[in-house]
Amino acid sequence: MSFQSTLVWCAVLTALGALQVVPATAEEVATKDASTVDCRYEGIGAVRSHNTDSAEIESFPADDVFRPLMADPKQPQFFASWQATRVRNNNTSLNIASVGVGGTFGLVGRRNVCDGWQVGVLAGVFAQFNLDAASADLINADYVVGFPLSWRRGLVSTRVRLYHQSSHLGDEFLLGNPGFRRVNLSFEAMEAIVSLDAPGGWGRVYGGGSTLVHREPSTLDRNGVQWGIEFRWPTIAAPTEAMQVPRLRVIPVIGADFKAFEELHWIVNSNIVGGLELWKAGIDRRLRLLVNYYHGFVPYGQFFAQKIEAIGIGLYLTF
Repeated sequence: MSFQSTLVWCAVLTALGALQVVPATAEEVATKDASTVDCRYEGIGAVRSHNTDSAEIESFPADDVFRPLMADPKQPQFFASWQATRVRNNNTSLNIASVGVGGTFGLVGRRNVCDGWQVGVLAGVFAQFNLDAASADLINADYVVGFPLSWRRGLVSTRVRLYHQSSHLGDEFLLGNPGFRRVNLSFEAMEAIVSLDAPGGWGRVYGGGSTLVHREPSTLDRNGVQWGIEFRWPTIAAPTEAMQVPRLRVIPVIGADFKAFEELHWIVNSNIVGGLELWKAGIDRRLRLLVNYYHGFVPYGQFFAQKIEAIGIGLYLTF
């Protein structure tokens, strides 16, 4: 698959994702509860009703009770970024386009304001393209699918998920590197993350771990740990009133995610991001413009044993 065709698919899937949250009729707009909040961001620490019976089991909940990990390179989401990358193993450099398509879809849940639980399905594709090649060759693509269970009570939330990942090299890369030893990398992993939010949701710390319940090659070590921190500054009004775009808000954000794996001798992989998040009151969709610095082993697929350093910038979409 070429870089251009992948961008087309990203645009199509992004448009389809946007249709999920655009009201179809005036009646739907009129019946929407004005007190509805996005529990990933706005309802953290909200006061719960004393009537616990008011929380009913709901199908296809709109968002989640666990906030997605902003700085995790493998968080399923829609994004496109440019990465100036230095391969530390041989001190070579290249420009990479890193593209992601995916997200989490809630299947069933139960909430009292933003306290409760949710079961969903996640899917994601993470692809990297060599921008220095004449046709922006596909280097690697990771395919992820799984089932997350999330839970929140007050400022404490957790996400447990079982997921599958398989990794594949691009045809153009294999043609240009006939001596490359391909690894049939595929595994199923169980992961658990616990998060503690600051009151009002202006910050969080999180940590957890994962273990491979099945892997190929079978010689891979099983265990890994992950932790991180995020900060969200107060919301400010975007300077868009003159363009007739009211209620658009901007939030400065910064985050850091750290991972270490037994297979890679517990060496820490770091990803630090910062930038601006744009959103509109009453709408679940958010757009982030983020710069990042990554130092560690390649977080994607076939090249997991290579050490890199990268600086980049990208657009990230949340539905």
